[in-house]
Amino acid sequence: MLPAKKAINRIRETINLWLFPHKKFVLGSLRMLSFLVSSIALFSVVYYHGFPREGASDYVIYLITRGSLFFYVFKYLINIIYDFNPRVYMRRTWFEGILMLIIVMLGMFSSIFGIDGVYNFFMQIGFPDLPAIYILFVQSYVFVILGMELAKASQKIDQINLGPAGMLTLSFSILILTGTGLLMLPEMTISGEIGFIDALFTSTSASCVTGLIVHDTATFFTTKGHLIIMILIQLGGINIISFATFFATFYATGSGLKQQSLVKDLLTTGGLSDTRLILRRVIFFSVAIEFAVAIGLYITWHEPLNNFDSWNLAFYSIFHSISAFNNAGFSLFTDNLMDTRIANAWLSHWVIIFAVILGGLGFGALQDIFGLKSIRSRRANPWKRYKVQTRIVIYTSAILILFGALLFFALESHLLPKVGWFGKITTAIFQSVTARTAGFNTIDFSMLSQPMLLIFIVLMFIGASPGSTGGGIKTTTFLTLFKSAIATIRGKKHIEVLKHTLSFETVDKAYSVVLFSIGLVILSTFFLSITEENFSFLSLLFEEISAFATVGLSTGITAHLSETGRLIIILSMFVGRIGTLTLAMALMRKVSFKKYAYPHTDFTIG
Repeated sequence: MLPAKKAINRIRETINLWLFPHKKFVLGSLRMLSFLVSSIALFSVVYYHGFPREGASDYVIYLITRGSLFFYVFKYLINIIYDFNPRVYMRRTWFEGILMLIIVMLGMFSSIFGIDGVYNFFMQIGFPDLPAIYILFVQSYVFVILGMELAKASQKIDQINLGPAGMLTLSFSILILTGTGLLMLPEMTISGEIGFIDALFTSTSASCVTGLIVHDTATFFTTKGHLIIMILIQLGGINIISFATFFATFYATGSGLKQQSLVKDLLTTGGLSDTRLILRRVIFFSVAIEFAVAIGLYITWHEPLNNFDSWNLAFYSIFHSISAFNNAGFSLFTDNLMDTRIANAWLSHWVIIFAVILGGLGFGALQDIFGLKSIRSRRANPWKRYKVQTRIVIYTSAILILFGALLFFALESHLLPKVGWFGKITTAIFQSVTARTAGFNTIDFSMLSQPMLLIFIVLMFIGASPGSTGGGIKTTTFLTLFKSAIATIRGKKHIEVLKHTLSFETVDKAYSVVLFSIGLVILSTFFLSITEENFSFLSLLFEEISAFATVGLSTGITAHLSETGRLIIILSMFVGRIGTLTLAMALMRKVSFKKYAYPHTDFTIG
């Protein structure tokens, strides 16, 4: 066996020496060709679903998608041949290898039996829609392969000369502009057309998980348009960089420092070494919760939506599950959750309440509460408690929800259901929960009194928790300011929270975030008051804070804003999603300390 192994190694070495002079050129050419093929395949799939269907174009697109798949197989084989250690390469790229094997098997199956023969067989046994399903499957496979290509590209993040703040801003910009282009395709709307500003507004609202709309989502967009909005919500909730890094974990053994830093800043994790593991947990947590919520909605909506077939009910359940967990507030009902068919489906309201709360707690808190490792650790050590931030998030969120619900119950009793205490309590809690981050509504917000609107403005401004899908200044920032004020009044030198002392750096960041946020809200509301003279100041302030805090509630003026007003709201949604986070990351940069200090001075405050 040993001589045979040596002989194989010699042969392999000879092949490597022969291939080496051409390796750089061949692999470089493959990468360029891969970009071209991927672009053509992506364009063909977009054309297939975005424009009216024609028989000839369908066949051409089918050939393009199949050809692109076999190109990826060819590329994978060439990479194996040119790698100095093929076995190690195949083990490292096992996920991609499985995908390539499936493509080869499908190709062999089609070659042996013929496409027409396969179609005829399945049509005879009762599957007449198989051709369309098969084409959709092939196109979906193209997207999976493109995801792998994106994963490989994400390995190059370290080479991009942009900081984490710049990369996050760039990623959201690309996502929003891509969504805008897709929503402008003829097949995405019932009428076949939508203006650029309106498409940009809808894409920004979905990508920034806000929920403000200028067109009725239910009746203006087609099912394909609904699907695009749902995908934008999902990608925007966690950010496309997280998804790219997640797929990269299946492809490579590690990720660069900048890539890990991006994920750490985005998800507010404690260190760099655990970002890949935490990221996988975040993705699986999201999918698991959304799946459970979708099942809950499917069950609780089955009776009130009995005119829906199973597929439509399932799609509605999945859409609202993703929208609820990501705190987006988009709905496929014209009247949102005020729709008469589900307005009194209290159990479904509670399903959405729990989805919104879980999405707004933050992934760090979810991991601490529901992570298997954390649960096992607490069982083994009963004295062990949740992390300080987790407890702060839970306590603050609970107090704010209870505060909003009690005030709604007291000030807006005329909007509560006429009978049944369960319905009254559900309605009050639902509005309080959704006002902080989600944007769903089961009552008409244009009917709210000014005191309640003001309370909801405060709740929206505070928003969700760090590392969550929600917006606002965040619950931890609010608590930090509150504790700082109490400590100042009591004359304490240190700020204490749950028997822990907050650093002055944390307090400074909190004040900076709030000052930045208030400044943006005031400036935007000022410009809105100039461009939108027909609306009251309170309505404009409510709309602006709803946009900045990525909530999505409105008093009904969104669709009536001028184009300039819509652009202001678009900018507010964008900055609200990445602005305070960007500012926080900028403040965390290394400070250059000097060896000198100016003389101290004091002046009167207040």
